[in-house]
Amino acid sequence: MAASTDIILGTSASIAGILNEKHGPEHLQTLKTFTAALRDVEYRDAVEEETFSTLVKVLTRLCEELQAAGLDSEDVQTFTLQLQLTAECFRAQRNSCVQSKRNQSLLRELGFIDVSLKLLRFLSTVNMEIPDTIFEPLRCGIQFLGNLAVGNQLCKDDIWMISFPDLFLQLLSTDDEKTVNYTSMVIHTCLDEAKVEDLSKPQNIELALRVMELCRTQPELDWTVLIATQHFLRSSSLVENMYSEMSHHDRVTLLELLLAQLREEGSEDCGIPPSVARFLATSFQKGCGAVLTLATGSASSDEVLQEALTVISLLDVLCEMTSDHKQFMFLQDHPDLLVTTVELLEQVHATGKASKNIFSAAQNFSSFSGDGDSSSYSPVISFKAHLIRLIGNLCHSNTNNQNKVRELEGIPLILDNCNIDSNNPCILSVKYNYKAVMVDSVM
Repeated sequence: MAASTDIILGTSASIAGILNEKHGPEHLQTLKTFTAALRDVEYRDAVEEETFSTLVKVLTRLCEELQAAGLDSEDVQTFTLQLQLTAECFRAQRNSCVQSKRNQSLLRELGFIDVSLKLLRFLSTVNMEIPDTIFEPLRCGIQFLGNLAVGNQLCKDDIWMISFPDLFLQLLSTDDEKTVNYTSMVIHTCLDEAKVEDLSKPQNIELALRVMELCRTQPELDWTVLIATQHFLRSSSLVENMYSEMSHHDRVTLLELLLAQLREEGSEDCGIPPSVARFLATSFQKGCGAVLTLATGSASSDEVLQEALTVISLLDVLCEMTSDHKQFMFLQDHPDLLVTTVELLEQVHATGKASKNIFSAAQNFSSFSGDGDSSSYSPVISFKAHLIRLIGNLCHSNTNNQNKVRELEGIPLILDNCNIDSNNPCILSVKYNYKAVMVDSVM
């Protein structure tokens, strides 16, 4: 399509009419025509500043009218039309920014960010009988912010400055999956190292916690997972501050994302800082005793169970970190980590032998054939095997740790766990780790 001067001037005049006349359906059609025209690159690049200047005035008028009508507007028809006009303004703004740094900068200079965010703040508080009436402009407005921010640092910074943290948190708490997903996209686009550090501050941590909660409750939302893996896990201060404020449910989610990041191909440069590894090792040492509650039946409450599952997840992460990830092998020298692991294995093994409980050896292999009852699945499957795996990793090519295990009488303890056990179906792994403990050990 050729972007003729007559078409552009005609569009500008039509938009000006919206500004000066009482709103009607014909104005909605005018905006739809403008939105469609902006899909064309040539037209998009030819739109004059005056047209955008008129459009921001239309958007400002709509913002003022919606706020004046309030949350309990009796004229539903007029209110609905205003919302439709707002959504179409946002669509036009969204389309105008596609692969156009010129239009991104122009819209920023004309004040579109301020008025758009003011509208989004208002819309996120409105309840209507037909939710899509509100969700449509919300979604379009957030998409506009996403397109405005792509590749434009000034726009990213302005959006962040006005929206962080309250508006972002408000939008992430909206009862609309698309609104939440688009908001996550905008946050991901705006984030950088400095902004992640802002998130780690106590007054802002609630936003980070909401993102992690969404990773657990709505794992199909890709953007929240990308925020966590590409940004959150790279900041030790944020990981530590989130972890201390999180529920055990969300701690497990965080640890699962960490584990997935470590297992990715080429994860030698996974971006997880050494200080995060140290923090997790210390957390395991402090809380590992919680897993013993699984044997006593005191784990009947969900909170106690989740605390034990957090310990199991911490162990999984530590096993992976010390499995030939050179950047984390300093954990071999982490104070008392080896001692804690050997002592926990001893406690778990003794508990399992003292009476029949979740840590006792079993001979039930039906679950591995798919014939077993899934409801009888044990959360501690392979737990003892993983403890031995961690001991072996910490002893690998480390004579001091090998000798320490011998001094702690860990060798007979490991050998005593070499019996066939369906709760720890990793007998070959146990033997391998026994070898890691023994090689080069001074007898």
